[in-house]
Amino acid sequence: MGRRSIKSPSMEPIKILVVVWLLFIVASLGNALFHLSRRDRTEEDSRKMARALTVRIGLSLALFVLLMAGWYFGFFKTAGGH
Repeated sequence: MGRRSIKSPSMEPIKILVVVWLLFIVASLGNALFHLSRRDRTEEDSRKMARALTVRIGLSLALFVLLMAGWYFGFFKTAGGH
């Protein structure tokens, strides 16, 4: 008999959180692109672009730390199942 995959019900909210977090990261990057691509860019646009990129870096680092913490505390299963 083959192995049956047992899906942990607590894994779904984590997946949803990661996807939503990634959407925020992409939205922040899009915001920076908008301010970069404006034809009549001002000093204010430059500040807004830098702020959006700073937010993106912060969100990315926070997501990385949360994923590493989740792995360390056993919220994620390894692919090998050992």
